[in-house]
Amino acid sequence: QVQLVESGGGSVKPGGSLRLSCAASGYTYSSYCMGWFRQAPGKEREGVALIDSDGSTSYADSVKGRFTISKDNAKNTLYLQMNSLKPEDTAVYYCAADQRARVLAGTPKYWGQGTQVTVSS
Repeated sequence: QVQLVESGGGSVKPGGSLRLSCAASGYTYSSYCMGWFRQAPGKEREGVALIDSDGSTSYADSVKGRFTISKDNAKNTLYLQMNSLKPEDTAVYYCAADQRARVLAGTPKYWGQGTQVTVSS
């Protein structure tokens, strides 16, 4: 059974940093595309970043230059390094996994439970 478990969320002041982790199990981790999504109160879920099985990455315009997605295949863990955080980054962040097309479409099959990130002074 596929399991994705996020950690690393919390509260931080504007300009601060956080690193989210997503521990994966139950499937051939390295063969899937993985992504980070977020959902703010009253807003639709949006894609933040993805990393494909070959290591290629893609970012939403709103986080380019501030967030970095990476993965450690040996540890079956996905990361999201978030720097220069802004109040508008406040949301529940989810990791997800599936084939690239479904991650790009925002409909991956596997989801974590989410972790809250709050950016406030």
